[in-house]
Parts: sequence; C-alpha cells; structure tokens
Amino acid sequence: MSTIHFIGGEKGGVGKSLVARVLAQHFIDTCVPFLGFDTDRSHGALLRFYADYAAPAVLDQHDSLDPIMEAASEDPQRRILVDLAAQTQQPLAKWLDDSDVLGMAQELGIALTWWHVMDSGRDSVDLLRQWLDQFGGKLKLVLVLNELRGDRFEILEASGERARAEALGASVMTLRHLPDTTMQKIDQQSTSFWAAVNHPDRAATGLGLLERQRVKVWLQRVYGEFARLGV
Repeated sequence: MSTIHFIGGEKGGVGKSLVARVLAQHFIDTCVPFLGFDTDRSHGALLRFYADYAAPAVLDQHDSLDPIMEAASEDPQRRILVDLAAQTQQPLAKWLDDSDVLGMAQELGIALTWWHVMDSGRDSVDLLRQWLDQFGGKLKLVLVLNELRGDRFEILEASGERARAEALGASVMTLRHLPDTTMQKIDQQSTSFWAAVNHPDRAATGLGLLERQRVKVWLQRVYGEFARLGV
C-alpha cells in the first residue's frame, strides 16, 4: 500500500522541512522507494538536499496537488513525501474537500498520514487545536515534538490538546535536540544527512569526527522513533 506523508504544522520555522529531510534519508537508507513533493517556492528543502527524489508542487492552482495522488496510485510500493510550506493548510483542505481525496484514497488503498510538527510555543498548540477541529479522526496523525525548537512542552500538556489528539488515535514522537552549530554546518554546506555521517572530508561538510558521530547517534534515535511508529 502506498502512503502519502504530509509534513505540516502551518507555522513557519517549526522544523517541517527538517522532518521531511529525515524521512527522505530514512527511506533512502532503508531502500524504500519514494517521491518527494516540495511546496515551498522560496527555499524548498527537499529540492535543495534531495533533488534527485523531489519535484516542485506549488499550491497556486486548484489542481496543483493532483500529481501527488497520481504518483501514489501508479506504484503501491512507493511512499509519497509532501513537505508543506507555512500557511498552506487551507488550500490543502480545499483540495482534499473539492476532490474528496479522503474517499478516493480509501477506494484506491492509499494511506494518508499527517505529521504535525510543533515547537514548544503557544502558537503551535493553537494550530494543533485548529487542525483537530478540521481534520481530527479523518487522517492518521503523528505529533512531532521538535526539541530543536524548544524542549519544554508544558503548554501543550496543559492545553489538553495532546490528550485530545491521542484520544483520536494520534501517535507522538520526539525529535531529539541536535546542537545548533552542527545543524547550521549541515545546512550551510547543503549536506545530506548521509554525507554528514559518512563523509570524512571536513572541508566538504564542515564537520569534525565527533560532530559526525553526534549526527549519527541523533539519526539513529530518530530512526528508532520511526520504527516505533511503524514507518
């Protein structure tokens, strides 16, 4: 069965593209065929870091996302990865509703998963509440608590929205912290996570021996979370 993974969260800067990149690397490392769609017209991360596996999908027309469903239906063994830009939830919701994408996906045997990436702020909680009001129980949901954008999620816990999401069948994963300087070096060199772990040339990646080891450990922990979720 093909699965379409929507990487969302609506708010800019919460780490949506980072999650998309790690999922892309996970699929590569586990030899799972996939195709990525990048909806960020200004600085698309999938197109930058995994250009051989990605295509643009700017949400500027009613049928902009149609190729996503077509790609999923063509190959049941292939995963589809959609990195959603900030403030794209409403056009995506309109596309889902106008074409009854949920019904078509069920008919074609295509699974839909929404990865809701969150930082530790109030805005992320409010956006989760809005998502649950609109889609709760209709799409498989994974809450991604991104510790690279804050490691204290008391506002989320106190809000009751995590409990509400879990009652609707949501899964929760934690994206562990990686030092900012290390991530900045990876991004500055446009380095894939595979190269960050395996490339020994410091001039090429900017990473020293122990920095590469820290990325390796971090990546293994993220993959462990994916395995727990059955990805």
